Amino acid sequence: MARVLIPLAQGCEELEAVTIIDLLRRAEIEVITASLDNAPVKCARGTVIIADTNLGEIINDSFDLMVLPGGLPGADNLNADSRIHQLITRLADEGKHIGAICAAPKVLFENGILNGKKATAYPGSLDAMDTSRLSLNNEAIQIDGKVITSRGPGTAMDFALMLIEILLGKDARNQVETPLQRI
Repeated sequence: MARVLIPLAQGCEELEAVTIIDLLRRAEIEVITASLDNAPVKCARGTVIIADTNLGEIINDSFDLMVLPGGLPGADNLNADSRIHQLITRLADEGKHIGAICAAPKVLFENGILNGKKATAYPGSLDAMDTSRLSLNNEAIQIDGKVITSRGPGTAMDFALMLIEILLGKDARNQVETPLQRI
């Protein structure tokens, strides 16, 4: 069974976090949500989420994919946590998948994992950075090797479905997508 880590930082974008968690679990993927601290996570729009565990409890566990939800100040809080960067580096070294949506690609950029890669992010979220080391575009979803990025809340469902396809294949994606009654 595929195993996915979704770190939840204070101020994360709840639509992205919950959509990704929900759809991956519908695909029967083991999803572990981990808060950066021991408090319930108050999201960008005020929704409160209680994570499955604390990041410190699972920092050394094995994962097939880590997905970073965006939102502000959530992405900044992820970026400020050295354990997130440690995980990004370790998973990349292990050849695992790493995903980020909305403002969270800034964390991957700061880590250096986007160097030489194609990526997308929420418009303006990387403006303060010298992005000459990557090919930034306006795609809804960008896949470059094992790195998957997406634009924002409106792309969260397609992003989650793509993650299912990457981990389990097209048939698994279709089994989750069909009952959603998407237009």
